[in-house]
Amino acid sequence: MFIINLTYKTELKKVDQFLNDHIEFLNEQYELGNFLVSGRKIPRTGGIIVSKVSDKTELEKIINKDPFRINELANYELTEFIPGKTCHELKYLLEE
Repeated sequence: MFIINLTYKTELKKVDQFLNDHIEFLNEQYELGNFLVSGRKIPRTGGIIVSKVSDKTELEKIINKDPFRINELANYELTEFIPGKTCHELKYLLEE
């Protein structure tokens, strides 16, 4: 499991130009079962995605399809972790 920490490296005006494409990318990854939760940071300097993809190389391939990555709008930091405790609902999702 990974936490993906996106940090914008350009102004929000440019990020917003690709926001709909980024949301489509996220929707596809949710449908494929790769992402569990995502959202904006406050203040809006980037975003966070939690992924249940277990292979870092595979996750990097997925991230390379993100319009924010393709258009060089954000830096991506991947932090791998093993969940020790979860709520019941998340435990169910992790077992799929």
